[in-house]
Amino acid sequence: MTVYIDPPTWPGHGRLWSHLISDVSYDELHAFAAELGAPPRAFERDHYDIPSHRYEDAVRAGAVRVSSREVVRLLYGAGLRRRKHPGK
Repeated sequence: MTVYIDPPTWPGHGRLWSHLISDVSYDELHAFAAELGAPPRAFERDHYDIPSHRYEDAVRAGAVRVSSREVVRLLYGAGLRRRKHPGK
């Protein structure tokens, strides 16, 4: 099982966020997120939003650090990318 996380650089709701993804399946991603304690509401289309204070927890649990650009590349390569606005 390999999941990936980008640096917490995405602002929202007064904090910074990371994206947690899988390059294998959503089932793998959901299982990892559940073990991490991420709530289901943190799942957005193809990733989990992880607050900056949980970034190191995710890494300690086995998430591999990658760049934000690499997150997108991995999702597309796995056929798991779900765009916000299809066709754009």
